[in-house]
Amino acid sequence: MEKIEKLGSAKRFGARYGSKPKHKFAKIEKEQRRKHKCPYCNAVKVKRVSAGIWSCKRCNAKFTGKAYSVSEAIIFEKEGAEEKGDVVEEDMEEDEAIEQKEAA
Repeated sequence: MEKIEKLGSAKRFGARYGSKPKHKFAKIEKEQRRKHKCPYCNAVKVKRVSAGIWSCKRCNAKFTGKAYSVSEAIIFEKEGAEEKGDVVEEDMEEDEAIEQKEAA
C-alpha cells in the first residue's frame, strides 16, 4: 500500500467531503504555497499573488504562470543542455554560422 501524506491545511474541512478530495486538495495547496524558483534571477523567492500571477521578492519581477505552480519559463533550450533555460552561447554561434552558410 502507498503511504498517504498528511492532510496539512485540509484538516480545516473536518469530516466533510471525503478522504480522496481532501488529499488531492492538500497536495495542490502545499505546492502552491511553497516558494518557487524565479525564471529571471533563479532565486527561490517567488510567491503566488493570485491565480496565475507570481511575484519574485528578490528582483521584483511579476509574471504569469500556471494557476498553482510556476511553469518553467524556457528562454532557450538546446539538446544536451543541463537545465531548461540554459543559453549555450557557443552552440548559438555555431548555429548562426551554419544558417549563414545555408542562406548563401
